[in-house]
Amino acid sequence: MLSDIEIARAATMKPIGAVAERLGIPGDALVPYGKHIAKIDHAFIRSVQDRPRGKLVLVTAITPTPAGEGKTTTTVGLGDALNRIGRKAAICLREPSLGPCFGVKGGAAGGGYSQVVPMEEINLHFTGDFHAITSAHNLLSAMIDNHVYWGNEPKIDGRRLTWRRVLDMNDRMLRNQLNGLGGTTNGFPKEDGFDITVASEVMAVFCLSKDLKDLEARLSRMVIGETDKKEFLTAAAVGAPGAMAVLLKDALQPNLVQTLEGNPAFVHGGPFANIAHGCNSVIATETALRLADVVVTEAGFGADLGAEKFMDIKCRMTGLAPDAAVIVATIRALKMHGGVAKEDLSKENTAALEVGFANLARHIENVAKFGVEAVVGINRFASDTDAEVSTLLALCERAGAKAVMCTHFAEGGKGAEALAHEVAAILDAPRRAQFRTLYPDEMPLLDKVATIAREIYRAAGVEADPKVKAKVKQFEAAGYGRLPVCVAKTQSSFSADPAAKNAPTGHVLPIREIRLSAGAEFVVAICGDIMTMPGLPKVPAAVNIRLDSDGRIVGLS
Repeated sequence: MLSDIEIARAATMKPIGAVAERLGIPGDALVPYGKHIAKIDHAFIRSVQDRPRGKLVLVTAITPTPAGEGKTTTTVGLGDALNRIGRKAAICLREPSLGPCFGVKGGAAGGGYSQVVPMEEINLHFTGDFHAITSAHNLLSAMIDNHVYWGNEPKIDGRRLTWRRVLDMNDRMLRNQLNGLGGTTNGFPKEDGFDITVASEVMAVFCLSKDLKDLEARLSRMVIGETDKKEFLTAAAVGAPGAMAVLLKDALQPNLVQTLEGNPAFVHGGPFANIAHGCNSVIATETALRLADVVVTEAGFGADLGAEKFMDIKCRMTGLAPDAAVIVATIRALKMHGGVAKEDLSKENTAALEVGFANLARHIENVAKFGVEAVVGINRFASDTDAEVSTLLALCERAGAKAVMCTHFAEGGKGAEALAHEVAAILDAPRRAQFRTLYPDEMPLLDKVATIAREIYRAAGVEADPKVKAKVKQFEAAGYGRLPVCVAKTQSSFSADPAAKNAPTGHVLPIREIRLSAGAEFVVAICGDIMTMPGLPKVPAAVNIRLDSDGRIVGLS
């Protein structure tokens, strides 16, 4: 069996200009990065924004397990399949972070015969977007500390700074540190720390900005700390937003690549729906919707994280509304939710499947709460038995959801044609319910967190210490109470406990910290033990990644 990278290398890719022509993008609107990658320039994007939007399909999934689910693979396979059945379709994916590539998860370009290519470039430096975001973020960090060092106006108390630094790598040693040691010429001593780049507010601003003007405006509104009177200070106070926008100007142009079947794919914006909002960039999604009849996009991790944030943050800010959703599941993962150990997943176990189905059932219920009709895409493995398949199809039917078996990993778009027909039927029919967000803007911030915890996680309530509650009151007093909430918690459970598998109820969601992302226009509630700078596992993927004797990359998955 060929590996993902071997399959990707064997593909005959089209020139990127030919892929662009499929969407009516002229050659002079492309900024090429070699033969198979291009950015789309800002002038062309502006020229198509008055066109009507196509239909939008959101791909989400059950709660992830080590058994694998295949959300990105399904997004790619569905996009290919829609084109195969005669729909003019494009896909919108998030860019991979280097952290997981060298850590434990691997790349994020799909898998098997449902990939976007060139896989190696996409998974590594790509077009340098994440480097630009990292540089822009850390430029602001340097300008803040320099402002304090020289005593520039307005006066900033270095003890009240909240802006951290970022790096696109998993490095637990950088989470908390002391900076500025070694005497006055080296700055001033202060507590500091790093987040991973995808958790940066600059990343969120990048993903949610409509254009360059909106980008700079949002950068200007980012809160970096407080005065001694507890008034919020923004990035504008140190004069950084203009230079930051310059660093991000080219990066904000969406990236166009292709699937293995030569269909257009926009790969732009940040992942990590466990600690960020985890959605493809607004500018890429909106551009694709103006150029294609159907756009298939993904949201990170399970529907409790990525899909909820897609609806409550991205859709709220843009007026977007998914016309259909696909919830990706595997029999292997559901058996793991049902208590089966990873090494025993290849053995038939319909009883465990029935127990673990509670996880999928809850995600089906949750997606319906937003007024979005969903179909279940079952990513089939060779070890799945006929009895298990029959059991799962029956369980989905009883739950009121149509389920479709998919083999796109092994067969590409052909293996997802049945799923494409089901999705197309939803898109062609009148909408059954009106799209809605989970909570209104005017709801108090802690009540928003409690609503998400109750309605999506099935928690009994939330828990916050007096410092968190005081900070929330400060945010609301400053006029930020109408912002949506981005919950940062483990991706491995509906609860804040990663060991609580399947569909736990009655738990309490502990809010450890609350952060204001005023430029991105949401408030981050950090819950449980989740870290905004991940660490590496005992044996990171990096130990298996190298160059062979011909200079080709080996071990990247």
